[in-house]
Amino acid sequence: MNTNTEINYQAIALLLRGIETTCDRERLSKLSLDYYHFSPILQKQLQDKRGELAVFPTTEAQVLQIAEVCVNNKIPLTVRGAGTGNYGQCIPLKGGMILDTSKMNQIKWLKPGMACLEPGVKMAACDKKAREIGWELRMAPSTYRTASIGGFISGGSVGMGSVNYGQISDRGNLRRVRLVTLEEQPKVIELKGDEVQNVLHAYGTTGIITELELPLAPAYPWQEAIVIFDDFMTAAKFGQALSDSNGIVKKLVSIHAAPISSYFATLQNYLPQEKHFALLMVSEYDFAPFQDLVKEYQGKITYSKNAAEAIKGTSLLEFTWNHTTLHARKVHPSLTYLQTFYFTLERLEQLAQQFGDEIMIHLEFLRTGSKAVPAGLQLIRFTTQERLNEIIRNHESQGAFIANPHVYTIEDGGNKQIDLQKVAFKQQVDPYGLLNPDKMRGYSERSEVKDDL
Repeated sequence: MNTNTEINYQAIALLLRGIETTCDRERLSKLSLDYYHFSPILQKQLQDKRGELAVFPTTEAQVLQIAEVCVNNKIPLTVRGAGTGNYGQCIPLKGGMILDTSKMNQIKWLKPGMACLEPGVKMAACDKKAREIGWELRMAPSTYRTASIGGFISGGSVGMGSVNYGQISDRGNLRRVRLVTLEEQPKVIELKGDEVQNVLHAYGTTGIITELELPLAPAYPWQEAIVIFDDFMTAAKFGQALSDSNGIVKKLVSIHAAPISSYFATLQNYLPQEKHFALLMVSEYDFAPFQDLVKEYQGKITYSKNAAEAIKGTSLLEFTWNHTTLHARKVHPSLTYLQTFYFTLERLEQLAQQFGDEIMIHLEFLRTGSKAVPAGLQLIRFTTQERLNEIIRNHESQGAFIANPHVYTIEDGGNKQIDLQKVAFKQQVDPYGLLNPDKMRGYSERSEVKDDL
């Protein structure tokens, strides 16, 4: 692989006539970064990483042209969606070229239960069209309005809707992808069925997605509600009960401990200080039994908007998942977060009592296997990296699973192990290791991995 000093990127841009490119430093700076600064550890490691040339293809043929130029000149290539990730997924560690997919934004087709999309399609735009035929995306992150579907497939994992459909990596949530490889002669390949696991949450290290096909969910009119509680564990138990209520159709079950309410300026009229609360999306058709459940857990509804009203303003989604962290950091930039699978309310309560106000609990309920479980995106009052690692070890020693958001490699974040299948697939489609270098540790250590294959 060439170093940046060996490559004349102005000359490389000339090889890409017909494709929009830029070497503008200010624009490249924006295109090289994501929300990595949520982590004080990643902020130090990644803040100076920049690409040297950005390209904006509009067609698969142009992607093939870009791939060929990168292979011929051994240029590192990092594929970028909307840049709404938090772990440096699209930050180019070795400079090189950035491929921005935002102009590959065509909805190829929609039919009941299925969508075929280019990677740059905004998730909200897809939903708007899909709802015209009574369907919507199964899940989406809190960055739904700006996130692209290709970025979510490559770097995301869960979001609203996960209380019903689990993680994007669960079998059936992605059906087909078209990829451009970075072999000696780049080509287009298609993956179907379980083969799609090779690109899911791979940070664009295993090919350039040019088209994908994924299933949709029936669209409901989603009523949004805020419910407040005097006691946090009562709020958590309510969240579990709602998630387990098969007769109540829901899309979002987000539980927050005090004092998180103080970070949501626009919701202050509905969030009394020192109250714990739930941010929810429930089918309008099931709002009456939902109200009965609220009463059972001594909650109080302080905010309610039907689907027609909710769509006109800021959705409660934008205060949940990692948007909670975003709002909190706007008030206290020293705050950071963890991503924790508690699995049970008993483990949640045990861990919550140990850390006091050092950790503010924020839960999102999602389906794993046959049941819904509480997963935390806790807000952490950061002091040192050593203390953060101590908190992580403490959680893991008590049976919680931490998807560490303070590392930039696939294996050291959520996977926790080298995926030999992904490593072998990358060796096949990217033999020179040009795609998003150093993000797949298993590939970087492939001499050791080969002994295990």
